Amino acid sequence: AFGSYNNAYAFKLLGFLQRTPINFIANPLINITLQGRADTYPKRRGVTRVKELWQQGQNVSLGHDCVQDPWYSLGTGNMLDVASMAVHVCQMTGTPEIDACYNMITWHGAKTLHIEDQYGVEVGKPANLIVLDAGDRYDAIRRRATVRYVISRGKLLAHTEPPNSQWKG
Repeated sequence: AFGSYNNAYAFKLLGFLQRTPINFIANPLINITLQGRADTYPKRRGVTRVKELWQQGQNVSLGHDCVQDPWYSLGTGNMLDVASMAVHVCQMTGTPEIDACYNMITWHGAKTLHIEDQYGVEVGKPANLIVLDAGDRYDAIRRRATVRYVISRGKLLAHTEPPNSQWKG
């Protein structure tokens, strides 16, 4: 609903929200699909004010609500798809904004779930992580980078070999 409020009401509400420890979760893939379907033009995007909440210092995380279900049969569970959709529909295409969207699928989610003390790659933490085939966050989101390694509790669970493309001719 927050994405549908007029600016006067939304910014008044933002003032109240800044005084709370509330976390926000946006699910851009399903929100952009379901919300506003019955609207005439101009149609609402259906996504909450991710950029404005982030700019005001609120903790915003991104989720993937539907995976191959009746509401969104295209869902794969790939959080890079979620970040990419947020970058586009929330108009967050600047480098700091892309970094923020990456954080929204990683660190901010851990904060929302109250597991910051278990999250990250540091001595004493459980070492649950994936390694992406990308040089940086921007490239990971842009290319929906392949997951090269899946590590759980410090043990390698799976790995993916990089593709071997050959040009003929």
